Amino acid sequence: MCGITGWWSKNSKINKDLFHSMRDSLIHRGPDGFDSYFSYDEKLALGHRRLSFNDLSDSAIQPMSNEKKNIFLTFNGEIYNYKKLRKILEANSHEFKSNSDSEVIIHAYEEWGIKFLEKIDGMFAFAIWDENSQKLLLARDRFGIKPLYYFLDKENFIFASEIKAIIKNNDIKREINKKSLSEYFIYRYIPSPNTIFQNIFKIPPAHYLEIDKDFNISQKKYFEIKIDNQKQRKNKLIKEVENLIKESIKEQTDSEIEIASFLSGGFDSSILVKYFSEIKQGINTFSIGFKNWEKSEHKYAEKVSEIYKTNHFTEILTPDSLNILDELMYYYDEPIADISIIPTYFACKLASTKNKSILSGEGGDEFFAGYSWHKEYLWEVSRPEIKNAKKWNWDLPINNFDIDSYSKAMAMGEFDKKELKFLLNKNYHEDIPTDTQEFYKKYFDPKTSKAKRFQIIDTKAFMGELVLTKMDRASMANSLEVRLPFLKKEICEKMFSLDPKMYFNKKKQKIILYKLLKKDLPKDILNRKKQGFTGPDEYYMNFDFYQKALKNSKLVEENIINQSAINHYIKQKDHWRLWKILVLEKWFEKWMT
Repeated sequence: MCGITGWWSKNSKINKDLFHSMRDSLIHRGPDGFDSYFSYDEKLALGHRRLSFNDLSDSAIQPMSNEKKNIFLTFNGEIYNYKKLRKILEANSHEFKSNSDSEVIIHAYEEWGIKFLEKIDGMFAFAIWDENSQKLLLARDRFGIKPLYYFLDKENFIFASEIKAIIKNNDIKREINKKSLSEYFIYRYIPSPNTIFQNIFKIPPAHYLEIDKDFNISQKKYFEIKIDNQKQRKNKLIKEVENLIKESIKEQTDSEIEIASFLSGGFDSSILVKYFSEIKQGINTFSIGFKNWEKSEHKYAEKVSEIYKTNHFTEILTPDSLNILDELMYYYDEPIADISIIPTYFACKLASTKNKSILSGEGGDEFFAGYSWHKEYLWEVSRPEIKNAKKWNWDLPINNFDIDSYSKAMAMGEFDKKELKFLLNKNYHEDIPTDTQEFYKKYFDPKTSKAKRFQIIDTKAFMGELVLTKMDRASMANSLEVRLPFLKKEICEKMFSLDPKMYFNKKKQKIILYKLLKKDLPKDILNRKKQGFTGPDEYYMNFDFYQKALKNSKLVEENIINQSAINHYIKQKDHWRLWKILVLEKWFEKWMT
């Protein structure tokens, strides 16, 4: 992984010292090296911070160019099929100076133009400067694994892997986008293309931008998930999926450096460890647990580690780990109120002590229908959950596979229009969205079969906007590369081409992965209930912590939210809504004061 940035000015030469400062604000993404390219008129600059994996030599240093020095690249990510593409390109007379996957992008662009995006398989965010056409091309991978942000005004176009590199330039005002503020409370994140900042945007997953010399921007989508309802023999399907997963793991572990794997004891990570261990014995695996919690996943991870004979490392978190929020806000740039941001950060920090790259199971729940909201109605709600729901006035997960059900499942402290008016200062009321389900509705199709309705939104909204952002920031904060074998185009296309009855079972979620693991794992792991990577509820129900952290709220002081709302949520023991306020408070203290 790496950090990239660029600056194109219409009329002025780039301030080199400032640009290097912007580039080096991303040192955590690339501690292994750095370089910059400046155009002959010094009005365009590309910067790169390197975290090296393929071709560790100086010949792979970026920004990189072709032989004619008229096409330049700054690239963040990994292209897993680069060796196959390189053979094709060499057969077409392209000459390479390095063994890196980055250089393949340059020659692929020369050979196929923008259509090369359809041929590459991997995780990426990059910029290509084409001197001949005087155009800048920016692109993100199909699922949104790697980030890419940009700022635009009449005189400057600036892009970077993280917002902090853009706002390192003090000429760019840090103004809150008022609509984005409401969307943060609605979704727990800010949907593309907006960010928390006015005039700073993010390129959506599976999109690219073309910017010409007049700063005209053309944004286009280059990949769309095809939906079908095919049936096939289940044994044949299971074997086919197994081969796709194996192939993806093999591709993603083909590296000059040692690769490890996260291991929670759930299906997704266990599958990765199972097949990775067939390729290489004695891999390192890592898990996070929670003190005094009977459901702590580390106990299951240790069992799976014993079965597959990995070198396993565990860290147990205590409530004191909540204090890391202040530090996390530096790396996240935008407020993200997913409650797993803390354990995810510590998991990456632990892994980075032993390894530089690691496998993770994101995509397993989305493609194989593994989330709790993929279930129907209340058939698996336990009595303790019903009791807690009554005690804390929580909504029970009644699921009709409609947009209301999805919104409630995802809210974790729902903010509808009425609740937003109660929370936000009246200066923000005009910017509250008329429809607080607007972003979900972009991807919701009631004509699609039930489980798949939610899988599509999960993949494009929840995973593409929140889950992968969380993992990117947590890993890059620790200079750790995370590879995601489930997020292979062919696996995605296969699963979305199927009738849900082929993989969605009322009695057992992720039935295909279950059958692949059935012979290996004990029943207590195979049959345990799905849980998120969050920790115990009590971990987030420390109301003394909320009260102390929000006592002299900057958000209240700046007339953004109302003190009466904070008081009400504390009185009602409404920890989910308080969590969202707390994350925004910590973000505001870090970036706006």
